[in-house]
Amino acid sequence: MMNHKHILFSLTLLIISMSSLAQINATPEPPNVNASSFILMDYHSGQVLAAENPHARVEPASITKMMTAYVVFSEIKSGHLSLTDTITVSEKAWRTGGSKMFIEVDKQVGVEDLIRGMIVQSGNDACVALAEHIAGSEEVFANMMNQHAKKLGMNDSFFKNATGLPDEGHMMSAHDVAILGRALIAEFPDLYHIYSEKEFTFNKIKQHNRNTLLYRDPTVDGFKTGHTEAAGYCLATSAMRNGMRLINVVMGTASEKARADESQKLLNYGFRFFETHKLFKAGEERIRPEIWKSPQEDLSVGLAEDLFITIPKGTYDELEANVDLPSLLTAPIPNGTQLGTLNIVLNGDVIDQKPLVALQDAPAAGWWTRSMDSIGLWFKSFGDDE
Repeated sequence: MMNHKHILFSLTLLIISMSSLAQINATPEPPNVNASSFILMDYHSGQVLAAENPHARVEPASITKMMTAYVVFSEIKSGHLSLTDTITVSEKAWRTGGSKMFIEVDKQVGVEDLIRGMIVQSGNDACVALAEHIAGSEEVFANMMNQHAKKLGMNDSFFKNATGLPDEGHMMSAHDVAILGRALIAEFPDLYHIYSEKEFTFNKIKQHNRNTLLYRDPTVDGFKTGHTEAAGYCLATSAMRNGMRLINVVMGTASEKARADESQKLLNYGFRFFETHKLFKAGEERIRPEIWKSPQEDLSVGLAEDLFITIPKGTYDELEANVDLPSLLTAPIPNGTQLGTLNIVLNGDVIDQKPLVALQDAPAAGWWTRSMDSIGLWFKSFGDDE
């Protein structure tokens, strides 16, 4: 028979063993990143996996061109602009300083070429030519940029130009760049691929994409570099491995090499220690509660949007989902009405919440059914009080 000492010793071993296992499975802290600010975000869930000063408003340099592209892409999507349109290059566009795609004044250039010049070659001249064609002037185009930024929830950003050249008050945050990156991928899948192109030749001049990670990491397919003396070296990156896509933004690093190295270590951290799952589809019924005063007996309830969750690797089996709905639902309830909340729980903590909505109309019943249900609810209220 095992004595008390042996039992105690066995329990101690078990506790030590479980404690060691917990430490092994614990997600390590993010790496040290030599940047003034940064953020690592999962594309599908929007969950932030690592960040430092993510809302700091800093000069974004040529990362600005991501917003310029967003406005241009929006104009194409709305039918106001076509890839086959041609644009006459103004003297202002031709004279714009900094990086260039080398367009010539008064020459006609196709929109598709200008987009590649803006994204692959980081051409400031291409940005101004596109801005003037779309809005009449770069100043009005900057107003359009700010309107789109507001709609996207980019609360730390303000744009004064289409290029990212230094201009007092022209600011973005790493968090806003990540939001913008998600929008570019989600809204313009037919154009996003341009960010992965490694070179572009225009006017017999071949230029290479400045995003070093496109050459180093085959899973990287975007976005944009930026550099000015005030901004330092910046890089917004997106990469996909095994169906999981991460967006990473580093601002204010010391060199081209540093912005690539710091970005790479963040991407490696995210892919190594986290996993993303699509838990539920939009429009998929999650629960079918009883409904009163309606010709139908119950109501289909689910999510209006797909639900993705990003969690530490190896914790999927520990996820729980619970529903928070009113005890009584009464018609009329229009399709899309928010009725409650779906809570996603991991190890006792709520890690995400999504609204539960009606997936169908629940019209009011006729007078007789409503009257009978009112009587039924009256009796039910007595039963609930017991």
